[in-house]
This record gives sequence, C-alpha cells and structure tokens, in this order.
Amino acid sequence: MTLEQSLKQRSDSSCELCGNKETLKVYEIPNSPEQVLLKEILICDICHTQLEDPEKTEPNHWRCLNDSMWSTVPAVQVMAWRMLNRLRSEGWPQDLLDMMYMEDEVKEWAKAGIQEKKAENVIVHKDSNGAIIEAGDTVVLTKDLNVKGSSLTAKRGAAVRRVSLVHDNAEQIEGKVEGQQIVILTKFVKKV
Repeated sequence: MTLEQSLKQRSDSSCELCGNKETLKVYEIPNSPEQVLLKEILICDICHTQLEDPEKTEPNHWRCLNDSMWSTVPAVQVMAWRMLNRLRSEGWPQDLLDMMYMEDEVKEWAKAGIQEKKAENVIVHKDSNGAIIEAGDTVVLTKDLNVKGSSLTAKRGAAVRRVSLVHDNAEQIEGKVEGQQIVILTKFVKKV
C-alpha cells in the first residue's frame, strides 16, 4: 500500500484538517524531527495554499480546527497547533489552544516549526512598562480614554480581559470595555 493510499484510508478520503473531500494531496510537515515515522497528512488544495502562503490565510476557514485538533494522529495535532498559533491574534484560536492537549514530544515537534518563523521580523506588543503582551492576556488601562465615535470613556484602572493583537501594528491591541470592542494603544495599558 502506498503512503497516499494509507493516508486516504486513515482519513476516510478527506482533508485531515478541514474535512474537504476534493483535490487531496499528501503534505509533509515542515521541521519534523528525524525520529518521527509518519510526518505526512492528507490535505486539500485550500488548506495547502493557506499553509504555504500566510498572506492568503482566511481565518474563518480554520474554524474547522475545533474538530481536527482532537485527532489522535500526532501529525494532525502538530498542524492544528501551528495554525492556531498563527491565528491567535483573532481571539478564538486562543480558546482552542487553551483546551488542546498534546503529549510533550508532540508539542515540542509543533513548536519546532513556530520557533524558526519567530526569528524573522516579528511585531512585538509591549505595555507602558515594556512587558510583552500576548493574545489572551489581561491588561489594565493607565489613563481615562475617550473612545472615538462613541460617548464611552474607558476609565483608568478598567481591566480589559482576553485582548487580541493587531497583527500589523505593535502599538495597538483590541479588547472589550463595557461590552464594546475597541482598539487601545499599548502605551496606555499595563499587563496584569
């Protein structure tokens, strides 16, 4: 039996990430350790295009990871974890990452691909004290802020929970204040 045939049998002839049954191909997971025996998964063209070109990533397509992250196949877990990490600024992927369970060696495999990419130009969000803010963190406002286009004034000391990062601007984060989603400048917050 060929590798592709065994992957089709394992996956019931569907994409192991999104479940699509059309235009399937074998995908070898980048940065896989030598000792891993099966470092390939079966994926569709849509997933392949978005994995290979981050500029073409459509976050809503990847909501399928809510199901595939529970796969018992380590290679599928690795790709689900990597994609959720790529999308963590969206907010919802952080919830899935918090729930996801992986064996230690599988998590190390997943992290191997992320760490190589972090060496490139990465936007780092820092609070008023220079502490690094990550998606899902809680911050506190350090001054009263008038919210543009609204009569709302976000009060100093207000906690903003589960912030999301603005991926192309290191000086901005997003969060809810009094039930309203707003953009906040990082120089006006302190990480809790």
